[in-house]
Amino acid sequence: MAAVERIVVQATAQDKAAFAAKARLLDMPLSELMRRGAFAYQSGDTDAELGALAEAAKVAADQAGAAIDDAIDFIEASNRRIAAMEAAAAQPVKPAGRLPSRNAARKAA
Repeated sequence: MAAVERIVVQATAQDKAAFAAKARLLDMPLSELMRRGAFAYQSGDTDAELGALAEAAKVAADQAGAAIDDAIDFIEASNRRIAAMEAAAAQPVKPAGRLPSRNAARKAA
């Protein structure tokens, strides 16, 4: 069994009476009521901090999603440019027409 230690809690006589009445109503020792109350306590600040953290996470997720969308758009545009260059490179090159011979050039002059 774990060692038991005593914790002194200061309270007004009115508060002590209210705690004792609540413990009797719940059919538990006052010490058990105080333990349960202490473990169950969460400050309003904690809720506000968790809300702010959740909001920051949502903003970060939205920004990451937008960055991914931008990257996908850039990649798709790049793929279209590459496909166009590959298609242009695959076109057969038409041979240039024959150049006029020297004799034809002299005759024309």
